[in-house]
Amino acid sequence: MIRKPSARDTSELKWFKSTYSDSSSGNDCVEVATTPGTVHIRDSKNVPGPRFAVTSAAWADFVNFASRN
Repeated sequence: MIRKPSARDTSELKWFKSTYSDSSSGNDCVEVATTPGTVHIRDSKNVPGPRFAVTSAAWADFVNFASRN
């Protein structure tokens, strides 16, 4: 996991939610944005709040794990 803020400017990230998100309020989900080699994650209920980033490989491992459980 990448814990330090990226030196790259993240203001231009294109955030999106999963099409599987089925929240009645429309905001109860995580959002992700991708850059080459990195996946950025944030809480859609707290857009300006904390974010974290992981490598693309770590994200792929997580998605694979989550899809099986």
